[in-house]
Amino acid sequence: MKKEYIIYEIEKKVVIMDLFDLQREINLKKDAPLAERLKPKRLEDFVGQEHIVGEGKLLWRAIKADRITSLILYGPPGTGKTSLARVIANTTKSNFVQLNAVTSGVKDLKEVVENAKDTMGMYHRRTILFLDEIHRFNKAQQDALLPYVENGTLIFIGATTENPYFEVNNALISRSMLFRLEPLDEAAIQKIILRALQDCEVGLGMFDISLAPQALEFLAAVANGDARRALNALELAVLTTEKDEEGKIHIGLDVIRECLQKRHIQYDKNSDYHYDIVSAFIKSMRGSDPDGTLHYLARMLHGGEDPMLIARRIVIAASEDVGLADPNALVVANSAAQAVQLIGMPEARIILAQAAVYVATAPKSNASYVGINKAFKDIGDKEIGQVPLHLRDQSYSGAKKMGHGLGYLYPHDYPHHYVEQQYLPNELSGVTYYEATENGYEKKIKERLAWLKKDKNGS
Repeated sequence: MKKEYIIYEIEKKVVIMDLFDLQREINLKKDAPLAERLKPKRLEDFVGQEHIVGEGKLLWRAIKADRITSLILYGPPGTGKTSLARVIANTTKSNFVQLNAVTSGVKDLKEVVENAKDTMGMYHRRTILFLDEIHRFNKAQQDALLPYVENGTLIFIGATTENPYFEVNNALISRSMLFRLEPLDEAAIQKIILRALQDCEVGLGMFDISLAPQALEFLAAVANGDARRALNALELAVLTTEKDEEGKIHIGLDVIRECLQKRHIQYDKNSDYHYDIVSAFIKSMRGSDPDGTLHYLARMLHGGEDPMLIARRIVIAASEDVGLADPNALVVANSAAQAVQLIGMPEARIILAQAAVYVATAPKSNASYVGINKAFKDIGDKEIGQVPLHLRDQSYSGAKKMGHGLGYLYPHDYPHHYVEQQYLPNELSGVTYYEATENGYEKKIKERLAWLKKDKNGS
């Protein structure tokens, strides 16, 4: 069948397409989910992220002046990364091309590059390439993009839910500005919801909807910063609720609860959110805050984290942060790790909670941790010498003839089972690695060490 072409204006950009493509474009816009239809076209319509696109901010000025340089947008889902790209597309006079790393490859990149060269040569217009889900490109695919970003053939905008320092080549990062988008606050989510209810063109304004205030507040709260999730739940609520006799759709708290099912928590075991929450959990235990400890423990378990990974972190904290201030902490943590392996979820949450709270509330000392690190550093940086002769092994044939063990003083032969003698090599004589604190049981250790040093003969 012979194709017929038409010149069509899409969002103020002239596009030449065949009639079938045009109809498909119209149908997609008409049938797209509410969250997709409601994406802003202008910077003034963009909600949230004032720290990067607030009036007068760097990115705001760059978009307004059409002076976009290569940049990477990263943050949780539903925070506006693709929406911001759409705003740039509608604002810039440059040729704007969008690809998704999930469905695109090097072949698509080469095609974009050739078209970009032609556009620059014939019309002296730049090309902006928006690559969504950039973390889905492997190293080789990202490397294929690098030369054209470097020589200015393309202005690159990447979007990712992952930490770019983990997922994007350093060379590409060094040539791009990084902007982190934060989860939207409840006020911003409520503003987007109300806009959806009022917009008759792309929103739900054609319906007569009554959204209960409690439902609005609940929806904004449980969306957890994800506008897409809030809009999807709202659209589902509207489309599945019968109209009353007057044609009105009443959306109450119960309806919204049903459409949301479960509060959405940002947690991905393979992303930087995983590392952030694990880090917060460890720091809460170290900071002696049992409430923060239980909160982050619950978030990890709710997100499907491996209970044994959590147990291992508790064991490490028991030694690194509690240490000899409470020697029993390591016993409790290790017993908990064994019990978790034996019991499994969901009961393992109780065992983990008990051990984590014990570590959080225990007196703290990192003296052993600091000491071993200092000893490691000296081994790498200093002349550490030889083991003193009197400490060397004399159990094998010929050892005594070499002087091994001669002059060694057996502590149990002396009062209080202590006698002063040299243990460190000559080169490290006088060095102190372990400095006991005044905390918990370690205070007793400190007092005993001081007493032993004061009474050289242990009497």
